[in-house]
Amino acid sequence: MVMLKRISIALVFLFAGLAAGIVLTGRMRTEDLAIAQPTPPAPAAADAQRPAAPPVATSGPDFTRVAEQTVRAVANISSVQMVRQRMSPFFSDPFFEQFFGDSGPSRERYASSLGSGVIVSPDGYVITNNHVLGEGRIDKVTVSFSDRRELEAQIVGVDTWTDLALLKVNLRNLPVVAWGDSSRLKVAEWVMAIGNPYQLSQSVSLGIVSALGRSGMGITTYEDFIQTDAAINPGNSGGALVNARGELVGINTAIYSQSGGYQGIGFAVPSNLARRIVDDLRQYGEVRRGSIGFLDVAPLTSGIAEQLGVQTTEGVVVLGLRQGPAATAGIEQYDIIVAVNGHRVADTSALLKLVADAPIGSVVTIEVLRDGKPRSFKVPVERQGQRPPLRRRG
Repeated sequence: MVMLKRISIALVFLFAGLAAGIVLTGRMRTEDLAIAQPTPPAPAAADAQRPAAPPVATSGPDFTRVAEQTVRAVANISSVQMVRQRMSPFFSDPFFEQFFGDSGPSRERYASSLGSGVIVSPDGYVITNNHVLGEGRIDKVTVSFSDRRELEAQIVGVDTWTDLALLKVNLRNLPVVAWGDSSRLKVAEWVMAIGNPYQLSQSVSLGIVSALGRSGMGITTYEDFIQTDAAINPGNSGGALVNARGELVGINTAIYSQSGGYQGIGFAVPSNLARRIVDDLRQYGEVRRGSIGFLDVAPLTSGIAEQLGVQTTEGVVVLGLRQGPAATAGIEQYDIIVAVNGHRVADTSALLKLVADAPIGSVVTIEVLRDGKPRSFKVPVERQGQRPPLRRRG
């Protein structure tokens, strides 16, 4: 078991290294504008007599009509919040935290954040990213529309699991982007990312869907991302990802970057997930999810599989659990969870999604390997509280 602990610790560091490359794109506070290139010199007389070259055909689909229909429904979001700042960097050191905890000398200061949002109903509901609103006590959120109107918004609710938030402004007859079905997206399909960064009016970028169902990125608790190479630049968080029919298929959330700049990998929350979040926030003010109790789980690596005497590396291993439905049903430490209701569990993100999406009050069948032998347990699903139901180590 000592070896198991070492492997688990290594997984933690590996996961932390991956998460370090993820940049949420709505918190940039600098506004760098590229310097325009100088005008090229006029052509020489001989060149001017040559016949003009034929126009070069543009590559990619024509999204001009889609842009005309959708950009007005993407707004700029600005937030002012009060945050607590340590007065001395020493009190942020883990050594000092052992003695002073979180009670070291600090002061409050105002901070601001910028991003984008998508109007999803004519009566003033706007979806954005939670990180666009910022941290700390939020004092004011302002929504700026394409017609230059600016209104203070009410926060209907936030969902930290998916990094989404829902705002409401007191306006009617607003332009909207129609919801699309993100489950119909295909890899290599063309999409357009729309943002309203830094109140520079709408900006668009074109690309393709690079991958679907991305998880394990360490961006949010609940991950099921669309990956795209359409540029999701700083300030575009919370903006729209639309398809060739002008339908909303995703909410732009993050870029993968080691420098803070765009490097061709962006992530968006699928519209089907975002729509469910919006519906729950409008109805309950929170998102309701299923839980089977707190589990501490890690991916089943080849090293852990060898220690547990199994031949497969598919599934997640239970490193620990607390009293709750799973423990009561008979699941134990070092069980390997391989399926939930017949759906295979490839990693910790898959387990979390399968449990979180299970109807509250239902019973799920969890299949495990224990001492190399298959077993199954009937586990009741309860309502999840604010804490994530899993500690995911990788």
